[in-house]
Amino acid sequence: MSDSESADVTPTTNPLSAAGDLVVAVDHVGVAVPDFDAAIAWYRDNLGFVNHHEEVNAEQGVREAMVGPASGDGAMIQILAPLNDDSTIAKFLDRNGPGLQQMAVRVTDIDAVVAHLTANGVRLLYPAPKGGTAGSRINFVHPKDAGGVLLELVEPAAGH
Repeated sequence: MSDSESADVTPTTNPLSAAGDLVVAVDHVGVAVPDFDAAIAWYRDNLGFVNHHEEVNAEQGVREAMVGPASGDGAMIQILAPLNDDSTIAKFLDRNGPGLQQMAVRVTDIDAVVAHLTANGVRLLYPAPKGGTAGSRINFVHPKDAGGVLLELVEPAAGH
């Protein structure tokens, strides 16, 4: 081991490059907010962003929107507001206050990425992907296995 290598790095059973073709972009960052409408207005008024998509995800207990430049180019900001006090976002806000809640990467095949990660001992929050924004399929890497970041894996719905 050279001096530049870390003794804390655990080798993977499969080379990381095996997932390289499957992870194609940073998709979005999720921001937890107590006031959905105020957050949308802030991004509109201060950055000129538009709301590209909005929905209620009852399973996740959130009202959410994807905001970004009018062109739709690049990563989006996902606004996440709790629907009730029991939602994960409500608990996040109680613990941490408003702010960055997660980062998401776009994948072409979530099942293959999940298989690769679990083969390498990486913990995921769900045993199988769940429904996400705009019909996407999602799962999350446990923050303890992703450097303290809640990392979302997003496979967009066909045509998105």
